[in-house]
Amino acid sequence: MANEPSAAQIGVSVCYALSGHVWLRELRLPDGATVADALAASGFAQAFPVVQPWIRGVGIFGRATEPQARLADGDRVEIYRGLSFDPKESRRRRAEHRRAKTAKNGRVRPAGLL
Repeated sequence: MANEPSAAQIGVSVCYALSGHVWLRELRLPDGATVADALAASGFAQAFPVVQPWIRGVGIFGRATEPQARLADGDRVEIYRGLSFDPKESRRRRAEHRRAKTAKNGRVRPAGLL
């Protein structure tokens, strides 16, 4: 059996961005492995026991995916985390800042235009 070729394998990475650094694991998995297989093999659950990756989302190169999605050689599995701010609130604050700056410079912009 030692002379038999090994089963085809793919190389994938699993990453989780934290504030200040990135947790990253490079893996070799059997061809046909799924996203769930990669998460299990990466040790993510042991490293972050309180994080439930499927609640916030998991993706491959920035596109959300499902646990049963098959991986291809070179894929990067990304485990997403919650937003630290509300995007709608940030847009409101930027718009208000622009309005205040425009008013300070003596120009008045109609309320409906930003």
